[in-house]
Amino acid sequence: MDDQAERLRNIIKRQQIQPDMPQRTSRVITVTSGKGGVGKTSVSVNLAISLARLGKKVVILDADFGLANIEIMLGIRPQFNLADLMFRGKGMREIITYGPENIGFISGGSGINEMANLNKTQIVDLIQKMAELDQLADVVIVDTGAGIGNSVLEFVAASEEVLLVATPEPTSITDAYALLKSLNRNSSYQKTQTVVELIANQVRGSGDASELHEKLGIVVSKFLNIDIDFLGSIPYDDNMSKAILRQEPVVLSAPESKASRSIMEIASKIGETELPQEEQGFGIMRLFSSVIRMKFGRNK
Repeated sequence: MDDQAERLRNIIKRQQIQPDMPQRTSRVITVTSGKGGVGKTSVSVNLAISLARLGKKVVILDADFGLANIEIMLGIRPQFNLADLMFRGKGMREIITYGPENIGFISGGSGINEMANLNKTQIVDLIQKMAELDQLADVVIVDTGAGIGNSVLEFVAASEEVLLVATPEPTSITDAYALLKSLNRNSSYQKTQTVVELIANQVRGSGDASELHEKLGIVVSKFLNIDIDFLGSIPYDDNMSKAILRQEPVVLSAPESKASRSIMEIASKIGETELPQEEQGFGIMRLFSSVIRMKFGRNK
């Protein structure tokens, strides 16, 4: 099996360094949380729309296997998903569904868990198709599942930019720590290559966000030696709950609400911190290559 793993690494390496491969890469932002119910997917969708309003071409990848949170939140049912790209001959442009503000999204379907079963031809094909996504989007937002399952940790460990969504509730803080603890134990995780930023969601008091960052940041720094930057906070807002029930992002249904303004501020901050293209990371193609390696190693 070690020889097989080595062959997989060589396949991926060759595909990444081909001289005729496109050089442009998208900015990949992975959004995750330690538990469900903290508003992770809502943050992903609303950030995508806000970034699109700032002139970015944005595509969301729904990496929450078995669930269809992105399409439910947008009220749009896609015709194809990632499995169609991998196994049924569909192209990247065919599996992207477009929604408000022309943001695209890709349903993960069963494709996320099936990546470990790819053969050589399918690996080469998938990596080449992922390179095309790098050409189609300025920003790719990866919306992971909640919790510390393998599929979540694989995407987070492979990412260079991670947004951790948590609420001031003690259980959310505990679960966020558990996620980072599990990440720290992942052999593929490299602290120096991953930026973790906290978004405090459903904040009710003026000091709740800073208290959340302080509580989580101190314990994570002390016991895991991981630094967490504070990206911003989103206040508790009835408009958010109403928007979710209507399957409409709050930045569209209530653009002047406190939640919408806060999300736009976070999006602006993300845009302001964007690195020049030549200094950016390796894009969605490299992220998928890393995830495939991790899945293969776990299942060998």
